Amino acid sequence: MNLNSTHTFNSSISSIIYSTTDATSLSANPPPVCNQQNEAFNWILAVVYSLFFIFGLIGNLFALWVFIFLQASRNSVRVFLINCAVADLVLLACLPFRIFYHANGNKWVLGSVACKAVGNLFYMNMYISIALLGCISLDRYLRLRGKGRAKRGIRIRLCGRSWPWSWVVCTCLWTFSILALVPMIATAEDKEFDNKCFQYKPRNKGAKGKAYFNGALVIMFWIVFLTMMVSYARVAAQLLKVSRDKPDLPNAQRYQRTAKKSFFVLFLFTICFGPYHAFRPIYIFSQLQDISCDYIQLMNQSNEVMLLFSAFNSCLDPIMYFILSGSVRKTAFKTIGRGFSARLVSLNDATSNSSTIDYRRQSVPFVSPGNDSTPRSSGIVNSTRKTSLVTAHYSGNK
Repeated sequence: MNLNSTHTFNSSISSIIYSTTDATSLSANPPPVCNQQNEAFNWILAVVYSLFFIFGLIGNLFALWVFIFLQASRNSVRVFLINCAVADLVLLACLPFRIFYHANGNKWVLGSVACKAVGNLFYMNMYISIALLGCISLDRYLRLRGKGRAKRGIRIRLCGRSWPWSWVVCTCLWTFSILALVPMIATAEDKEFDNKCFQYKPRNKGAKGKAYFNGALVIMFWIVFLTMMVSYARVAAQLLKVSRDKPDLPNAQRYQRTAKKSFFVLFLFTICFGPYHAFRPIYIFSQLQDISCDYIQLMNQSNEVMLLFSAFNSCLDPIMYFILSGSVRKTAFKTIGRGFSARLVSLNDATSNSSTIDYRRQSVPFVSPGNDSTPRSSGIVNSTRKTSLVTAHYSGNK
């Protein structure tokens, strides 16, 4: 009896030791993380983000310089465009971190706090740009339909003072975004992604609040998108109606061009942000489920491709500034023309002189006196006879 009890005690101790050893080995060597990207795809992302950073930085800095130092008008659209350029520049400042991350084989070396700060700043400024573009479309529609003071700009009374609504909206937008950014950075992430940053993260066990918040942002985007569609459609319809009903007005052609520009701005907005937010609900729903590694790879790579379209908007926004702002167009033409003006003028003079000499040489036979009494019964016969006469006269002069 004692031997049996001793044997039972020893076996129980051995099982406890083995189970403890297995648990310790598993904690020391956690299961491998699903490989979400391949090397070729990482280098494509790094190269494309590098191009976005270079061209977007040049275009937005140029536009911001024009808006702040050169543009004389102080309307609400100018305020929205300044804030949009600032949001694009902050978003572009996040791209070098993404470039280094993808070029380094998807290995993050700056810590989890820096990862969350860069990632959330990127998305924050993307949605600030979306909201500002919606405000621009709404402002243009309200000013077109408004009367009296509304045509010069909407004002909101706060703290006993009347403020332009563009100032109030931009202040509230930045304040709310920064306040929402703090808990997004402070919220703990999953510990198994210590050396990862911009990758698919499941939310089925924790951080579900972030998934719901991202879903609310998707709803906000589609509200802004519908607002832009309605606003620009009505603005374009009103302008086309005026130009069609009163074609003799001096600005009739200008109204048609403005209507086409409105549709072009809406087209850029749709191309950049539409694919990403059409795919986003599928991505968020997959984060709340238990899915396989292959499906994780598909979701992650699809999300990265859609995100490229959204980041591309930072390069296309300067084109929108060029369309919406006459000051940007004038300054751009002056800047480009100043660099090539001397060369173009000299080339134009040389081409003009050469063409004038050639024209004079060829026109000598036509203006020289002669008696051409050929009847004009047939244009073809007449032109043929003239050609033969000119040829004979020109060869005789040689």
